[in-house]
This record gives sequence, structure tokens and C-alpha cells, in this order.
Amino acid sequence: MLTIGVLAMQGAFAEHLERLRRLEDVRGIKVRVEEDLAGLDGLILPGGESTAMGKLLTDVGLLSPLADYIRRGMPVWGTCAGLILLAKRIAGQEMKYLAAMDIGVRRNAYGGQLESFQTELAIPKVAPGKIPLVFIRAPYIETVGAQVNVLAVYNGNMVAAEERNMLATAFHPELTDDMHFHRYFLEKCRRNSNSYLQAAEAVRLTR
Repeated sequence: MLTIGVLAMQGAFAEHLERLRRLEDVRGIKVRVEEDLAGLDGLILPGGESTAMGKLLTDVGLLSPLADYIRRGMPVWGTCAGLILLAKRIAGQEMKYLAAMDIGVRRNAYGGQLESFQTELAIPKVAPGKIPLVFIRAPYIETVGAQVNVLAVYNGNMVAAEERNMLATAFHPELTDDMHFHRYFLEKCRRNSNSYLQAAEAVRLTR
């Protein structure tokens, strides 16, 4: 059984936990302190307010350890604000957070709350047909590094991508009944978990 953490400080963490409860062979847990990261097969960074989440991560001393876990290979999925937390570059903002994924993003790229919308899009690597996408004060990806694989483009803007152990979506799969993205992330966790956990244990034993 996989153990998947969901950063539970602010934002839509309850919705992600509910989606994980619907799936077999997976246990979802809340992550709020560094000790919660130990033994995870993967971590979800939910949508919410990236500035508030970044501040909370810093205040509880979780920002640096989390970045270290991701560098060592822990599978991580950032949705909306979580995408911003992962990005190495944020347009119009010098402050970075985890700075782990080689992408440049623009915050609130589609406008404010009133400009939120839902659409459908075919993402062949994730699902066999079109899936619903919910955008709420959403960012999008403006630039990607050479190792980044773009999964989805909507109206000319990149809205989903992955790089090694990292997955990022500008939209909110947890706010729909469609489970394809959660299953896709779990498969990523299954492929990476053994090698990641072995590396993490080796690091722990050397301390």
C-alpha cells in the first residue's frame, strides 16, 4: 500500500485526501511538520494561496526539508498554488519557494476569482479521452527547461508538466469526480518509491 502525504496547511487539502480515500491500495495522510515526511511514497501540494503556503512552510521549518526530500527523488505533485511552490521562476516575483522544478510560471494568469472556469481537454498520457479541468485564479507555465515534459496546453498556454519525480498542474483535478490525474500520480509514485525510499534511508543512516 502506498502512503501519500497531502500538505495540510492551507487550501484544498481535504479534497485531495477525499480522492485518495476513493482509491485502492493507498493511504492519505496530512503533512504539517517535518516528521510527517518520513516514509512517504509521494506528496501532494494542494491548491490554495501560494504566498500564505510559502510563509507557513517557512514558519514551521518545513520549506528546506521538503525541498531536500524532493531533490532526493520523492514524487511530488503540485496543483495550482502547489505548481507555484515547485517553480524555479515566478514572473514578477523574486521570492521563490521550493525552487525544485525547471519551470517559469505566472500567478493568477487567468484573472481573479470571477474569471474562474471549467473546461475539458484531451491529455493522452493521462487519460484515454477528454477530462474536466477546473481553473480557479489559476497560474500557467510560461517557460520550461530541457528536461521538462509538457503534458497539456490550453489556449496556447502550458497547464500541466512533469520533470523526473515532479508533476505540476495549473488546474484542480481534486474538484472534479474524474480520478485520472490521481491515478497517474500514484503510478508515478509506484515507479519511484522503492529507489527513493532506499536513497532516503541511506541518507538517514549516514546522519
